[in-house]
Amino acid sequence: MERILSGIKPTGKLTLGNYIGALRNFKNFQEQGECFIFIADLHALTLPIDPLELKTNSRDIAAFYLAAGLDPNKCNIFLQSHVSAHAELNAIMQNFLYMGELSRMTQFKDKSQKLNKEKIGLGLFAYPVLMASDILLYDATIVPVGEDQIQHVELTRDLAKRFNHRYGDTLIMPKAVVTKVGARIMSLSDPTKKMSKSDEKGDIFLKDDPKVIRKKIMSAVTDSESVVIYDVENKPGISNLLTIYASLKNITIPEAEKEFEGANYGTFKKAVADAVIEEIEPFQKRYQEIIASNYVDEVLNRGAEKAKSIANATLKRVHDVVGLL
Repeated sequence: MERILSGIKPTGKLTLGNYIGALRNFKNFQEQGECFIFIADLHALTLPIDPLELKTNSRDIAAFYLAAGLDPNKCNIFLQSHVSAHAELNAIMQNFLYMGELSRMTQFKDKSQKLNKEKIGLGLFAYPVLMASDILLYDATIVPVGEDQIQHVELTRDLAKRFNHRYGDTLIMPKAVVTKVGARIMSLSDPTKKMSKSDEKGDIFLKDDPKVIRKKIMSAVTDSESVVIYDVENKPGISNLLTIYASLKNITIPEAEKEFEGANYGTFKKAVADAVIEEIEPFQKRYQEIIASNYVDEVLNRGAEKAKSIANATLKRVHDVVGLL
């Protein structure tokens, strides 16, 4: 049986990009094997974050998971910080990844360039070690990730090979899986940049009012032509909207292009807005019902207990082979 693991970091407000690239796909994985979907709250501490924001975002993501169709009877939903084995395995595994490897990670280079070098925390630099520990703890064979995280999963595979070569077959080799359509949703205000939880004008947030969502889409940057075709280099705005539409309608990009052959941009944008709102409105209603109840806490507690039993078994294997009593 496949073991599937993925998670979302509770920083910033989740966007339509998070929904299309991750949330809406998670429910499909729970039918394919044993599923562990967590909230990566320890990862959220790698950059400064307000404590109240972290708590609120963590509960929101748990509610979003449930609203998106995750079933606690089929999938273990939990907080990373509720399973102490994550931190302990991280302390062991940091000795088996090298400074040069970590310094070459694209995400670290991108984020560190925006910060005062004197204020870059060790956690940001060693982020991939904790991510590798997350994956290896659950003997995950499938790891659904965004394109920007593939490099981290490859590093996890390198770590598993290195560890197993030294100590024998102890860790399971994971494989990254990326959604084919909608893996990378771009900003509506700058379609050359990814939708990233921080652009009020260019991001569609999952808690945005439907009227706000429609206004943002109708104001999306396009180009001076009037042909709806997929061409990322010359028509990034239209290509992004086509990706959103095709993803939500579960059709291919060429099928979406054919549907809007001869349509003007106004008609096309309206159809995209309709598709987004048709999907997000019922999702928001389910979220509101869930967040107003005590169900989130119940689900997180139950998920953590199951996660602990699996994670602690892996941790014991590692303890045994490295010589920890």
